Amino acid sequence: MNREILLIEPNYKNKYPPMGLMKISTYYKNLGDNVTFFKGDLRDLVLRDTFDMLKEQLYANDDSIFWDLYQPQICLYLKKGIESALDDVPLYDTNPLIQELFHYYRKFFYRKNYFKPEYRKYDRVGITTLFTFYWDITIDTINFAKQLCKDPNGVMVGGVMASILPNQIEKATGIKPHEGTLHTPGELDSDNDMIIDILPLDYSILEEIDYEYPANNAYFAYMTRGCVNKCKFCAVPELEPVYIEYLPVSEQVHTAEQKYGAKRDLLLLDNNVLASCRFNDIIEDIKKAGFSKNDTYIPPNLYEIAISNLKSGQNDRGYIRSCVKQFRLLLEKSKGERAQEIYELLQEHYLLEYHTAQKDVLLDTYEIFKPYFEQIYPDKPKKRYVDFNQGIDSRLITEDNMTKLAEIPVRPVRIAFDHWKFHKIYENAVRTAVDAGHKNLSNYILYNFKDKPIELYWRLKLNVELCEELGASIYSFPMKYHPIKDSKYFRNRDYIGKHWNRKFIRTIQAILNSTKGKVGKGYEFFCKAFGSTDDEFIKLLYMPEAMIIYRLYFEKIGVTDKWWSEYSQLTDEEKAIINPIIESNDFSDIESKTDNSHILNVLRYYQITRDEAERKIKNKTV
Repeated sequence: MNREILLIEPNYKNKYPPMGLMKISTYYKNLGDNVTFFKGDLRDLVLRDTFDMLKEQLYANDDSIFWDLYQPQICLYLKKGIESALDDVPLYDTNPLIQELFHYYRKFFYRKNYFKPEYRKYDRVGITTLFTFYWDITIDTINFAKQLCKDPNGVMVGGVMASILPNQIEKATGIKPHEGTLHTPGELDSDNDMIIDILPLDYSILEEIDYEYPANNAYFAYMTRGCVNKCKFCAVPELEPVYIEYLPVSEQVHTAEQKYGAKRDLLLLDNNVLASCRFNDIIEDIKKAGFSKNDTYIPPNLYEIAISNLKSGQNDRGYIRSCVKQFRLLLEKSKGERAQEIYELLQEHYLLEYHTAQKDVLLDTYEIFKPYFEQIYPDKPKKRYVDFNQGIDSRLITEDNMTKLAEIPVRPVRIAFDHWKFHKIYENAVRTAVDAGHKNLSNYILYNFKDKPIELYWRLKLNVELCEELGASIYSFPMKYHPIKDSKYFRNRDYIGKHWNRKFIRTIQAILNSTKGKVGKGYEFFCKAFGSTDDEFIKLLYMPEAMIIYRLYFEKIGVTDKWWSEYSQLTDEEKAIINPIIESNDFSDIESKTDNSHILNVLRYYQITRDEAERKIKNKTV
């Protein structure tokens, strides 16, 4: 008998889809099991399941009524008990049996009977985890979801946080998580030898949810696993302790393209690809996958993909939703009489909403809608790109591997720049990459670890100077260090490094807010944002936050100069008092911190809130 499998990603925001769950979905579907993927409020999942149980009973009693049409009203009643929501639902007022069904399932949902063992739907429940600062939402998800599984032994928890904090998760949920990757046979079923970690991804499950991942037009893969370095700030040695030098992806890409349609980019999450002795083989396999230097792709007709997968029975729920999305896109791209004609056709066949669209109707109307979609999907080729998204190691960059890398359309080349002490190695790596033709570069810049604030400034400034000199484009992404295993900080993002403080952290965040989290080329802009000298940067670190965020306004009306003049006039003894107060970034009760009038006058500038600053700007007042 086919098992019911529920795979869940907690309802946090993230850029990339859960590759682990996509592989697990492939595993269970290969065994003939039914797989459901969910990301969202889990109460909506159990509400949907409750409605499905009720709907089955309703159709059994009277199949002449299209009960799916009334799903929103029925779900509102099930969820909140609002009887008036059923005013337009047929037979509710006239058929006692139908009325009793509604009342029964309302009680079922209200009393959370879906948690009772006899009503649990799923044979296996798998929950992925990500960053440790998502602790609360992840633990709540696990504790809710485990009550939906028929057997406690059927609950699976894995992923990043599960591998880093397994004992804490077990203590909080009673579930012993899986640590690391699923790289050995028999890990989910002892009598099955499939290795889950090398299975192709099931992209179809992404069609089942409302959430849209920002990176949604790419193949996702690893070509290596692990890292040869053991950086103290990094969790990779625990997540992937064994370095694997080569995992070919071309076959997976071709399989995915055949099933789910071509995707523009190839996004590789390797942690240290240059450490592989088979780097040349990796590049050749990427080219074999369709990502040579000048390769292009034509955006697929996603309506055709959805219909094809409905015909083959590949995730009906997901591809019914996909069809409805495509119909909505079709309406957006149509105008005038044509749009009206399409709308009326969709309305006639109940294809405007997810809950009314039916598989048999979608297949029956395929020939009607096919010509419309042939007109909205262009056949103009578009460039493809490859992204080694986790970055490459500057210490391993050579002329040879950068020349080989230039055989594929890498954009950007991401080079880690975690420590100022490696700046000469990093600079040489950038020059080598640019000489090989890589003009679009990017890097992750770790701060708040063991670095000093000025070292962050030096690294950012070096990138801007290299852009000017080499004619390249380097986008820097400062990333705040977070000790993911520290019992005091793993649930939040409050950690402050040895050489940092709350005000300095807040200053960097305030500046990055205006640059959307990245620092690009443009020396003049950089000097304005971060200062043209070390002293100007340090001045910014101590500048009131409102004056950083609304810098042009406060400079124009002279308030910034007044603050700096009054601060500069403080004696060394007074600065020894005020600086720790500023560094604490707490200005709620300054009179309790000092009775020095000069210090208090300076501290009042820090009490200007963002809301107050916005009102001043709007009213043009000081």
